[in-house]
Amino acid sequence: MPLTILTDHDVKSILHSLDKEDIYEIQQSLADGLHYYSTATEDNGCCSTYQPMRTSLQRTDGSTTLFMPATSNDGLGVKIVTIGSPNTPSEPPPPPLSTLSRLSISSHSDTTSTASSSISGPTSSFSTPPSTASSQSTTPRGSLTLLDSSGTPRALMNAEELTAFRTALASVMIFKKRASVHDITVFGAGKQAYWHLRLALLLRPDEVHHVNIINRDFERGTRMIRALMNPMEDEGGSGADVVVQVPRRAKFSLLTPGHHEYERLLKEQVRKAGVIFLTTPSLTPLFPAEFLTSTEGRRKGRYIAAIGSYKPHMLELHPDVLKQAVAPQHDHRHFHKHAPTGGAVLVDSVEACLKEAGEVIQAGLKPEEVVELGELVMLKRDRERRRAEAGESGKGKDGMELQGDGGLQEWLSKGNVIYKSVGLGLMDVITGGELVRIADERGVGTRVEGF
Repeated sequence: MPLTILTDHDVKSILHSLDKEDIYEIQQSLADGLHYYSTATEDNGCCSTYQPMRTSLQRTDGSTTLFMPATSNDGLGVKIVTIGSPNTPSEPPPPPLSTLSRLSISSHSDTTSTASSSISGPTSSFSTPPSTASSQSTTPRGSLTLLDSSGTPRALMNAEELTAFRTALASVMIFKKRASVHDITVFGAGKQAYWHLRLALLLRPDEVHHVNIINRDFERGTRMIRALMNPMEDEGGSGADVVVQVPRRAKFSLLTPGHHEYERLLKEQVRKAGVIFLTTPSLTPLFPAEFLTSTEGRRKGRYIAAIGSYKPHMLELHPDVLKQAVAPQHDHRHFHKHAPTGGAVLVDSVEACLKEAGEVIQAGLKPEEVVELGELVMLKRDRERRRAEAGESGKGKDGMELQGDGGLQEWLSKGNVIYKSVGLGLMDVITGGELVRIADERGVGTRVEGF
């Protein structure tokens, strides 16, 4: 079997050619792998027993290189990526608004503009919060090497775009289950933010009404919006094979810390959001805990995916938000109604997050207070199996009435759900393997015979 080589451009072209059905197919493979990771015994290649913890190497320039080996049922692989130092460098002066004339910037009061042709909402120059790393220096760069089950080299690919895509692919597993995704707030404007938004718009295009982007760099935020409209423009092409149709009623807003009403608008956009994506390598919380922990903040159920911080001293979400999410629930709720909580925080890996996730560590969460994403797949399948056994009678084999899922579905669809991810090599191996399959089917990339 030849070795398939995929450049960064090859990976981007494949990812931007994927339609909704392709995404579902790849996502199902990833869900199966995470399910086996969380639940399988040693007869399955995805079992957590066979997945080593990643190794990090701190370099003299402050950057970190991660070595992420993993094995699956189809083979094995290792991703090696280097992430720049989170020390914030000096910033260039803010860009003039005239540089955005081709985007037809509209004012906050303009309610007639559409997302496909304008940015609505507050715009401003930016200032740099001390907690956020430079987006230019913290993009993971490296490669993924895949081998078949016998150890024969199968593929070599650039890992920059793949890393962002596979992370977002896992995050939107819960996003798909949400009852309301009308308002999305995303912190950051890098590749992770881009792929979370692209997949959200691709999978549920008619249900997204507002996309609020909060980022310290105004120009970078507008570049991401342009990329959502014409993804492959910067690659020298005319656009992606599959263009995300941004809903006509959807509006984009871009908020930067330099805005004179930043604090008020920050609170408003966090509170109104039904979905919040946190995609920055932040060292301190991106917003105060009371935005979500107060009585008013708890009235609305939200799905929060925090995927940007990856070390114990880093965090995007205040630990108090996680503490409240796992606190025991009481019947008395004063005079107001709270959105349901599940008593746990979702993670990609319990072992990895207890050692590496700043939010989990600083909140002091215990192993029983975090639940792996793969376990939810198990619960869903178990419920479907029991229902199939019950048949039309609605009763199990023991004659007892099936009592549903204990509120699991209501929590996942309407409650306050927090998902924290630090990334698994297994996610890269599975997703990378799917991309190689598609590349071979479509003739994308370079093949080396007899490698």
